[in-house]
Parts: sequence; structure tokens; C-alpha cells
Amino acid sequence: MKILTIIGARPQFIKASVVSRAIQQAGGIEEIILHTGQHFDSNMSDIFFNQLGIPRPDLQLDIHGGGHGEMTGRMLTEIEKALLKHKPDRVMVYGDTNSTLAGALAATKLHIPVAHVEAGLRSFNMRMPEEINRILTDQISDLLFCPTSTAVRNLENEGFSSKPVKVMQVGDVMQDAALLFAEKAVAPAEGELPEAFVLATLHRAENTDNPERLANIVRALNQIHQNQVPVVLPLHPRTRKLVAEQGQALNVHIIEPVGYFEMVWLLEHCQLVLTDSGGVQKEAYFFGKACVTMRDQTEWVELVEIAANVLVGAVAHRIIQECTKNRGRQVKDLSELYGGGKASYRIVELLKKAHFLEG
Repeated sequence: MKILTIIGARPQFIKASVVSRAIQQAGGIEEIILHTGQHFDSNMSDIFFNQLGIPRPDLQLDIHGGGHGEMTGRMLTEIEKALLKHKPDRVMVYGDTNSTLAGALAATKLHIPVAHVEAGLRSFNMRMPEEINRILTDQISDLLFCPTSTAVRNLENEGFSSKPVKVMQVGDVMQDAALLFAEKAVAPAEGELPEAFVLATLHRAENTDNPERLANIVRALNQIHQNQVPVVLPLHPRTRKLVAEQGQALNVHIIEPVGYFEMVWLLEHCQLVLTDSGGVQKEAYFFGKACVTMRDQTEWVELVEIAANVLVGAVAHRIIQECTKNRGRQVKDLSELYGGGKASYRIVELLKKAHFLEG
């Protein structure tokens, strides 16, 4: 069985690392890895391959920059060429990026079946490019690997029960990665970090591209850093540029973007997570930390339902209030919401079973 795996952004490198490991251990599957180049900064790309032990991509497209349409179109063209050359039995895509949608579209148009890892997630905010990508990818995939029961329910509500596809709850491969790599965690190399700190991430376009939202978040982070506890912020280059362009000043402990092992260390040692990321919300939970999410919606509604996560939008006083309330609070994975760290093995078993049935 030959699978062509398409990745392009940081979270996908991490997800693919554990599934690729499970593929190698199981045997019987040849995996070709195609990296679109969507994340090209060395700290955001190469370092993950070095750290996570992912086989170096067999194919590197080096496509980044430009608008969503331009980027997706260029990827679609080049991925189609790769599929025609390598003729895989199946394409596997992860998450909700432009790389995800381009890979799924290219495969479907060539009648190559698609497996979507992290299927069924919904924020119900169609202004998010990620929401459009994940909805369309689900529609053209035949194996839908859902991380949670909520994701399964979302697909059922959209009528997938009556479609000729397989919807399967396998758990979340990010928990596999967290458990696997926790022992390799290492402190960021640059400078001495505060002993007690809140970990923040800020990169989502709905916040960084909106001057009012960005100003509110910057004000809240600055006040928390000044009046409560140091805020450590690994700052993406794009966010740094937009903050400067909009005349804002982040008076927090800024560090360069970090690799996954450094991020795990920060998660293990922080008192609280403040984020607008999708994946970091779960990673906080995996390491027992409360999370305050600076978004209006989340795909991970089950974390909100069990009070491990709280949504505060971009409202400064709400960010500060929930930071005060939740700092230092521990959360426990009592119900194995995300599969207990075995998702990647379930995915490989189901891929092999599907190939057997198709053959």
C-alpha cells in the first residue's frame, strides 16, 4: 500500500511524526511525504523535522506567501503533478490549512481516495479560512478520522451518516505526540526565563489583522505582565510585524518562535496558557494546565464544557480577569477525551483495513 502524506505547517509536522512512526512500526505501508512549504521559517519548519524524527520529505514544493487563492492554486497544480508521478493508493491530509485543502482537492479530482486526520472539527465561524478548509476537505474525503465525539456529532449533523464514507472516532494524534515527546522537553535556549510565568501565543489572523482586537490583546498581556506575573510570548514573525505596523508595543518577555520540545517545556512549566491557537488549547490540557482562549469560538468545545478552557474573545478585562482566576489551576484528563495517546495506531490499523477491503 502506498500513501502520499501532505503536510505544510507546524501542527501538521507534529501530527505526521507520530502517525509516520506508527506506519513504520506496523509495516506494509510505503509512505511518501510531500511538504508544501507553507511554513518556511527554519524555526517553524526544519527544526520540527530535526527534533521529531520525521523522515525528510520526499517532495518539497517550497510554496509560501501570497493570498489564500494564489497559495492554494499553486499547491493544487504541483500536488497534482506529484500524484500523477507517484500514483499513490491514498492521500492523507491533516487539519485545516491551505495545504490540507489543496491536497484533498488534487487527489479527489484524480479519483484517489483521501483520508482526513482531524476530521469533523467546527468553529462555526465561516470568516476563518481554516473553517472553510476543514469543511471542504471533509466533503471530499472517504476516511474521516475524528479526534472526539463532538467531531463525530458534527459530521452526523451535516448528513455524513447517509454518505458512502467512514466516520471513525480515533482520538487525537496530538495527545500521542505530547505523551511521546514529553521526556525530550528542553528549555528555550535564549536567555533566562522567569521562574513563574504565563505562556502566551498570538498569531491568528482574526486577532492580528484587526487593529481593535490586537490593541485589546496587547493591552491585556502588558497589564498581566506588569501587575500579575511575567508573560512569556514566543512571537511569530508575522505577528511581530503587524504589532509594529499598527503602532502597538508588547511589553512582555518576548522570545523567538520555538521548536516543539521547547514548547512542551514551556507548557510543562507555565502557570497558565493564554492563546488564540487551536492546537495549543489541547496541548495545555494534555499537560494539565488551564487555558484562556482569546477567540470568540473554539473547535474544542468539550474543553469549554469541562471548564478546562474558557473563551474570552479579544476583550481586555475578560482576558485579565480569567488569567487572575485560573492561574495555577490544574486540570486532569479523567475521561480520556482525546483517546489516551493511541490515535496514531488506530489510524494505521484502519488505513490497512480500508486498503484490504478496497483491494
